[in-house]
Amino acid sequence: MDFKDYYGILGVPSNAEKKVIQQTYRQLARKVHPDVNPGNKEAEEKFKTINEAYQVLSNAEQRKKYDELRTQYQQWQQTGGRQQDFDWQNWSAQPGQGVHVQYANPEDLEDLFGSASPYSDFFTNIFGQARSRGRGSGRGTPPSPRRGRDVEYEVDLTLEEAFHGAERLLEIDGHRIKAGIPPGVRNGSRVCLAGQGEPGHNSGPAGDLYLIVHILTNETFEREGDNLHLEVPVDIFTAIAGGEIRIPSLERPLILKIPPRTNAGRNFRLRGKGMPHLGDPKTRGDLFALVRLVLPDPLTDQEVNSIRKLASSRPNRS
Repeated sequence: MDFKDYYGILGVPSNAEKKVIQQTYRQLARKVHPDVNPGNKEAEEKFKTINEAYQVLSNAEQRKKYDELRTQYQQWQQTGGRQQDFDWQNWSAQPGQGVHVQYANPEDLEDLFGSASPYSDFFTNIFGQARSRGRGSGRGTPPSPRRGRDVEYEVDLTLEEAFHGAERLLEIDGHRIKAGIPPGVRNGSRVCLAGQGEPGHNSGPAGDLYLIVHILTNETFEREGDNLHLEVPVDIFTAIAGGEIRIPSLERPLILKIPPRTNAGRNFRLRGKGMPHLGDPKTRGDLFALVRLVLPDPLTDQEVNSIRKLASSRPNRS
């Protein structure tokens, strides 16, 4: 059995007053509460641990017993004693003995973590089975309904799916859920599916399912908010004389007019041709097309000679 350093778990000194212990516990509990960190097992275990430490240190009788055990255990370690050889029997709870716990917040641990005890073997062996003085216990009143926990699920989308919207058939805890993802979602967006999380307790409502969206890299477009950027190859003849070129978009190919004397690096803005705005798909970002000059393919010898003659006939310019 592992010894639990409850003072270290809460980060308070061994002579801390009860008020300090309460304040510290509440601060820690708010950060790692399962409802604040849905699906985070590490935060869930941390919440159990700090709750256990608080139940012991906030109760004068239990804290007195723990302090005496802690002192003797530390002395045992200082003499070179091994943890497994420590005489735990002198400190074990009597058969059938239980300890009442009072949660410092309105959440009920059984609702949060199910019927399995959230307390460690150390707690149970030293203090006995936990018996709640929480809501509805000991007064013959039924437990209060409680909302089920929210669930998070990660999904990958292509940029095209983010543009048009998508559907995913998910299987969570044996249940199949058809999830609709709206157009315009961004990387890291949280799409809420109300009532699709864990079932409620005592006839309480179900929690929500949150889809955490990851947008896959696109080889053609780079996204910036609701705007899209791409490079378009323009041959030198079109750049000099002007013309029209076809460029891709996520909806349909577009015609881009290239004016005469267009330099490399010029950026053309096509308004309303970018991504739809999440929640308002009729509002669209813009598409920016960056010119990259290329040689015509193939470039004939005659064309090369003509360009050479043209270049030689131009006056020298500094």
